[in-house]
Amino acid sequence: MSRAHDDTPSVTDEIHDNSWSANLEGPEHAEDRELVVAQAREAIEKTTAGNHVNLVTHEAHGHPETYLYDPLRERFGDRVDLTYVDQCGCGGYVVRARVSE
Repeated sequence: MSRAHDDTPSVTDEIHDNSWSANLEGPEHAEDRELVVAQAREAIEKTTAGNHVNLVTHEAHGHPETYLYDPLRERFGDRVDLTYVDQCGCGGYVVRARVSE
């Protein structure tokens, strides 16, 4: 299911000059895989080089490698290194996206 992303709050409003976590496991994320991908891109764009963002995704879409890795690699190429960290106790997944120059 896909819906307009304009009415969904941004995952962050600031540039992060440190490592941080982006919460992509709300109910709106469970309903919209495209929103997860869009907000993961936004989180990476707002993370400065040399830092990482932990993308915490909803369990509803399964392992992020099946739907998230390819769109992120298409967008960022070699500038982002994606590493699967673990599955949360709540069922979600954590992927570390390290940003380089």
